[in-house]
Amino acid sequence: MFHLKGLLLIVCIQYVFSVSAQNNVRTKTDFDNGWRFKLDSVNEYNGSDVNDANWRTLNLPHDWSIEFPFDSASPSGVSGGALRGGLAWYRKTFTVPESDKGKIISIAFDGVYRNSEVWINGHSLGMRPSGYISFQYNLTPYLNYGNKENVIAVKVDNLKQPNSRWYRGSGIYRNVWLVKTNKIHIVHWGTYVTTPRVNKDSAFVMLQIYVCNSSNNTGEKKSFQVKTKIYNSKGIQVAVSVEPKDNDFELGKDTTFNVEGFTMRNPDLWSVEHPYLYKAVTQIIINKEVVDEYTTSFGIRNFKFDSKYGFILNGKPLKILGVCDHHDLGALGTAINKRALRRQLQMLKARGCNGIRTSHNPPAPELLDLADKLGFVVMDEAFDMWAKPKTRYHYHLDWKEWHRKDLEDQILRDRNHPSVIIWSVGNEIPEQGGNATKGDTTGRVIGRELVSIVKSLDTTREIVTANNNPNNHNNIILSGAFDLIGVNYHQQGWDKFHETWPDKKMIVTESTSALETRGYYDLVPSDSIRR
Repeated sequence: MFHLKGLLLIVCIQYVFSVSAQNNVRTKTDFDNGWRFKLDSVNEYNGSDVNDANWRTLNLPHDWSIEFPFDSASPSGVSGGALRGGLAWYRKTFTVPESDKGKIISIAFDGVYRNSEVWINGHSLGMRPSGYISFQYNLTPYLNYGNKENVIAVKVDNLKQPNSRWYRGSGIYRNVWLVKTNKIHIVHWGTYVTTPRVNKDSAFVMLQIYVCNSSNNTGEKKSFQVKTKIYNSKGIQVAVSVEPKDNDFELGKDTTFNVEGFTMRNPDLWSVEHPYLYKAVTQIIINKEVVDEYTTSFGIRNFKFDSKYGFILNGKPLKILGVCDHHDLGALGTAINKRALRRQLQMLKARGCNGIRTSHNPPAPELLDLADKLGFVVMDEAFDMWAKPKTRYHYHLDWKEWHRKDLEDQILRDRNHPSVIIWSVGNEIPEQGGNATKGDTTGRVIGRELVSIVKSLDTTREIVTANNNPNNHNNIILSGAFDLIGVNYHQQGWDKFHETWPDKKMIVTESTSALETRGYYDLVPSDSIRR
């Protein structure tokens, strides 16, 4: 895991519709089709010599739980949709052309629910317990080339129930990609765009880039340039930046690049009414040869939270009218379907909604892409629990080993989205409580740690937790790490918030829960809510 600290790469940004189509230095290919699938909690199928000819053939994304009948005896319970989990295997056979020798070839998963482990040609690449985070593995050391086949095997273990406190689905339910780059390349999620000074007349744009160098020629130096162009939404170039002179680049050593920044005149500002996007391609040029080209989409806007005036976007107050949006698509299950997701957001927009909270975990990348394009502000949430449990088999079991990695990956993945205005690191966390006089200050310790992790990677957004006990004994608030305080329900105390927390800013993170069946709709009063 790398940490982007200190060095700021300030570059301009460019717009292209296809990643590196001109130079073919980077490709990102849909890897969803032609997988084999088998439900089996007894046998192991990670080897390359497994006969899977009689397995079911399917295309991803896939949620196997939604295919089961509803079952009142399901250990997932009512909150899990009364649908069973289980353990299953996915396998895919593919070839890699000889011409790709010398490239770095990776597989990227947008999300697998849950406890996944991935093998290539019988070699384990790693495991990921979280069912919501995106991740990537390098396949290169174990690949066959030419006519010799390769086999990817993915084990997905969702046997232990209940885990998440709502319907979570099972399987490789988000998209999978095959990524090919040269040995010198910008890493996965390796750009960071900020616009520290913005007004209607000008915007100063900064970009930090982390470059991975897998070359074996350690110590050898070659000249490099970093070139970037900015294009507007019509594909017209509006700015360009090129390092004015060649610089030494040491092969075999990862590098964070610094390039002079630029000012854009009369920028189109991103807002919920005018969700204007710019795009960019940054080129890494070694000895006048383009070795990588990386596209970054971003918006130009400024915002702040004010204890008196609320949320201010581009200098104007904006009332956030939001919903808590879980990751499933209702009767379609959890398998991501961009058209269904777009329809959902369009319906919300038509009803006056302008905000989304990703309840209560990292969303599919497509949701943030659509929020950028359709004009929603987003509270991007990481965790529903920390070290203390809410359910028997959930994330608390993985907290100690995985919370840092999962949170860092979420920030790196999502921090260039203009729609994201808040990082939420917890929902109704049990560590709010605890008797501090008896030494139980876990909420304070973890809260400070999580804020530190976020700020090491992004300092442009407020950080929050959603508190269902926002009293003056709340250990998370008492950590002092959070300036923006989320409040779930407790409507009777909203107007007295500043009496309890005079130097804090409040946002209502949940205000109403709704129960609905055909022909019946009821709002549940806050005092009847039970978690």
